[in-house]
Amino acid sequence: MLRKLLPLLFLLLPATARADWYEASTQHFVVYSDQRPEKIREFTANLERFDMAVRKLGGWKDQPTAKPNRLTVYVVGSREEVSKLIGNRFVAGFYKPRAGGSLAVVPRRSGSGSETDLDAESILLHEYTHHLMWSISPHSVYPAWFIEGFAELFATADFQKNGDVVLGRPPQYRARTLMTGNNLPIGKLLVADTLKLSPEQRAALYGRGWLLSHYFLIARQRPGQLGAYLAALNAGKPSLEAAQAFGNLQALDNELERYKRGKIAAFLVSGLPNVEVALRPLTPGEAATMDVRIRSKNGVNRKTAPGVYADAQKAAAAFPGDPGAQIVLAETAYDARDLVAAEAAADRAIAANPKAVDAYIFKAMARLTAASVARDRSKETLAAIRKIIAAGNKLEPEDPRLLILYYRSFVDFGFPPSENAKDGLAAAFDLAPQDDRLRFNAARMYLKDGDKAHARAMLTPLAYNPHGQGLAQRAAAMIATIDKGDVEGAIKSLDSSEGDEDKDGEDKGAPPTSPAPQPGP
Repeated sequence: MLRKLLPLLFLLLPATARADWYEASTQHFVVYSDQRPEKIREFTANLERFDMAVRKLGGWKDQPTAKPNRLTVYVVGSREEVSKLIGNRFVAGFYKPRAGGSLAVVPRRSGSGSETDLDAESILLHEYTHHLMWSISPHSVYPAWFIEGFAELFATADFQKNGDVVLGRPPQYRARTLMTGNNLPIGKLLVADTLKLSPEQRAALYGRGWLLSHYFLIARQRPGQLGAYLAALNAGKPSLEAAQAFGNLQALDNELERYKRGKIAAFLVSGLPNVEVALRPLTPGEAATMDVRIRSKNGVNRKTAPGVYADAQKAAAAFPGDPGAQIVLAETAYDARDLVAAEAAADRAIAANPKAVDAYIFKAMARLTAASVARDRSKETLAAIRKIIAAGNKLEPEDPRLLILYYRSFVDFGFPPSENAKDGLAAAFDLAPQDDRLRFNAARMYLKDGDKAHARAMLTPLAYNPHGQGLAQRAAAMIATIDKGDVEGAIKSLDSSEGDEDKDGEDKGAPPTSPAPQPGP
């Protein structure tokens, strides 16, 4: 009898309510999560304390960050959700740098909890260190070993209950790579940017890069040598020539071997100010569209955009007056090239909240694309589009997406950009130097103005980017073309490569300057 009653009892019990979604924000971060409010508050405060601690160790001033340029972090339920979003079952968290929309996605928990597991927090801190490095020194040249070693140096930050932060603890998840031989001796480590690395060597780039960075920056060994080496690189010297600052490289390699087997110090950062975290529950419309929002922000292509748009239509249908839900609908409609629906959703968002900057952005993007498809270059059309952009810019002058769109309103239609438009694109890069596509567009602008020095400065960091893949090779080739004095050849190379890094549109990046998106899918 009991067996017969159990199904009925379960049907009568109330369904377990899904946790509420919250937005937590600080000076440098916006976090979305459906965890307990106190857990979200602690997580977000730790991220802000991390930013403070890294800046304090490096002696970097904390520049004010406009709201659109904060890093948005989405905390999802599991590692499997992260893997599904990125399309790789081995990825436990990821970061995407974009003008006005840099984001990271991490699970609540990753791995077994063992210290030898690469956990979600370490991934996030590693990636944010990249974000911070390019924010602070957008034109500096850094070799691959330092880019990854520097990020690993801070990935293991330990947050104390009293507000202190401990930096530089050994990454136990790199222990096997570090302690079993030396797969990337110093002579190869320094030129890893130019090598085709095996999986073992790729792992060693992170582990050995961490060791060398720790030796210089935390243990404070060989004072002045790292600075001299980086200065030589930035003066244009080849890597091994710059490495003369280290003296005998074999001696340095031997020191590292001894150092990794000794006592590894850490750096305590204390006296940090209190962190204010603004916490608010999402509106019902925002919460209902959060799943599709994450998928959309992650990036879509012509195959996936219609499905995401269809899900957004269902999720937002009950919330026509919710600006957050309508902005999600506007973005997904734009991606699916339903331009009329995108503008209509943006208009509903503006009607509900006249200060909803993102709504002006998607309305302007829909208008720009519609005009491009219709080959409408009339002054009246472009003036109306610029009026929308100006309205958004008045609300948020430091949103790089609006500055990019204003530049697009000239070049997408074959008109030379005004000085204001060019100044705007340069300002957009200053606000979002992490965005590689924006960097390419700014380099093109400078080249067309005959400013080879500025264009070269834009491209050089890309040539050393360990995650640049084809971009790094193209940047190096373009720099060589510029150095030969062939500016036209460099411009043609930039024009032909625009969008190559994003053939399927997976990574939205900054709104492209040229060509305008084609209708589809």
